[in-house]
Amino acid sequence: MASPLRVLFVCSRNRLRSPTAESVVADWPDVEAVSAGTAPDAEARVSADLVEWADVVVAFEASHRRRLLRAFGPLLADTRVVVLGIPDDYAVMDPALVRLLRDRLPPVLGLDPPA
Repeated sequence: MASPLRVLFVCSRNRLRSPTAESVVADWPDVEAVSAGTAPDAEARVSADLVEWADVVVAFEASHRRRLLRAFGPLLADTRVVVLGIPDDYAVMDPALVRLLRDRLPPVLGLDPPA
């Protein structure tokens, strides 16, 4: 059996978008996910351990990707970092955000959409 795909979702404060993404994929087969934020006051802050753990890092905005590369560039050398381009316009588990994530994540992660 193959190892699950380890996904790190990153937004600013780890309060709305990235926890929603983590919840959306929680029951997807062969996916393990955690979420973190780049801001100093994030609920869970991105760390070197999380970056090293991840097979793929999914950032919500280009600014998150830039912050990740600035802070953890060498650790991300062999890790795919993708940007979803989803602005901070949604509440946690907002149905519109959940729909966007269900549409965008399978191709980004190279997975078939769950049934």
